[in-house]
Amino acid sequence: MLNTPRARRGMVTAPHHLAGEAGLRVLREGGNAIEATVAMAATLTVVYPHMTGIGGDGFWLIAAPGQAPIAIEACGRAAAKAAPELYARKGHDSIPWRGPLAANTVAATVSGWGEALRLSEECGGRLPLSRLLEDAVWHGENGFAVTASQEDLSRSKLLELKDVPGFAPVFLPDGQPPRQGGVMKLPALAQTLRSIGARGTEDFYRGELARRIVADLARIGSLVAAEDLARQQASRCAPLSVAIAAAQLYNFPPPTQGLSSLMILALFDRLGVAEGESFDHIHGLVEATKQAFLVRDRIVGDPDCMAEQAEAYLEAARLDELAARIDRRRALPWPQPASGGDTTWMGAIDGSGLAVSFIQSIYFEFGSGCVLEETGITWQNRGASFLLDGGGPRLLVPGRKPFHTLNPALARFNDGRVMVYGTMGGEGQPQTQAAVFSRYAMFGQGLQAAITAPRWLLGKTWGENSVTLKLESRFPRELVTELKAAGHEVELLEDFTGTMGHAGAIVRHPDGVLEGAGDPRSDGGAVGF
Repeated sequence: MLNTPRARRGMVTAPHHLAGEAGLRVLREGGNAIEATVAMAATLTVVYPHMTGIGGDGFWLIAAPGQAPIAIEACGRAAAKAAPELYARKGHDSIPWRGPLAANTVAATVSGWGEALRLSEECGGRLPLSRLLEDAVWHGENGFAVTASQEDLSRSKLLELKDVPGFAPVFLPDGQPPRQGGVMKLPALAQTLRSIGARGTEDFYRGELARRIVADLARIGSLVAAEDLARQQASRCAPLSVAIAAAQLYNFPPPTQGLSSLMILALFDRLGVAEGESFDHIHGLVEATKQAFLVRDRIVGDPDCMAEQAEAYLEAARLDELAARIDRRRALPWPQPASGGDTTWMGAIDGSGLAVSFIQSIYFEFGSGCVLEETGITWQNRGASFLLDGGGPRLLVPGRKPFHTLNPALARFNDGRVMVYGTMGGEGQPQTQAAVFSRYAMFGQGLQAAITAPRWLLGKTWGENSVTLKLESRFPRELVTELKAAGHEVELLEDFTGTMGHAGAIVRHPDGVLEGAGDPRSDGGAVGF
């Protein structure tokens, strides 16, 4: 798939076609890009349950024409009972990746929906929340076709998920992984979404729904309690930003890794690479990634506890210094510690030019694996990224925000174009953003071609533990040989693999023409009207 879809009145992109259809329906009915994104986010929680859910967190970048972009943070904090001493008493020297003790942070994404819809009202939004959740409720009640990735991940993670509270009754029909194309219904989750539509997002944290969620969490032994939910508030903040030759780039501030996404492109821009798909292109971005990740892993965590400000690493002098450390012919020795993650990114731009880049996640595939019996919510395991000893902003402390790989991206070009783009994939998110943006914006590839083209990944992503430089096997053999000779530990994967994430992008041109692209590695794409 290389042709780029175009439209004039509105466009959405999502990793599942039913989510994209839900968003497009909203735009057709006069809804704006924020409302369309809520509809897509809700639908994905049902039809892509292994990738995302309302038991997770979410981060928004929203840009109205002529106004500064706004970030909305919906990041759940560690529960009041979540402390290193509790895990030590239970015999753990690290936080488990699965089970009730992994479900130790608040699920904040629904609060983000609420804050985004308040901003939507300021932009003229008028559709009721019940309408925005309509598709999600229908698919939960009437059933949806299981995707290949849900079947594959259910099989590959079966041993670690089958005994987690609530997982098997919901996601293992007859005790077995669901088959691709089989129909799955999620009635409890559908009822929860219907309740949110009727009573509003606040009900999730401080209403009758909150009472039911807390009872569910208590039954499975999670540390999250009523007071933790009641304290949750999404907030608006300023995004991080950096200028490169062709555009002003925006991404999310800590506790996310948005800093590294901006640094990679700003460092690469300084290398002056002239040819796309060349050794200089791939090697340059990989080496820029290493420099950005070294900074990220040293400083980024809960912003209230960071010893250094992220903005300092986006100053021109600091970027010049780091770019000078890149060896143009040799690979810096690797690996460094890596982070996994499961996620969905989606984007929308409406006819007025209101642009949205949004990412929502439960961290690992199926999150903690805990599915709440009464409400049908799959709870995230984002708090498993906390450390139980040492210092720094990633140490587990009650009320602290966990480090997030999530980072939605947005760019405003000097020629008036606006681009929203992003991907799922843990460590791969900043790298895929850099691949897509550089191919489109720096080397002139079509938007869809930039996403379809073979990708690479340095380090670990969801479902992968190795920290090699992974390449899809469509790269030319000569380039692979050159990368190996430069010292990269190369691992060849399939021609197209979900390991590289599910990317998407939309560009609005000054004349109002919209271009969209989806990822052939996913179950979705871009649609407009």
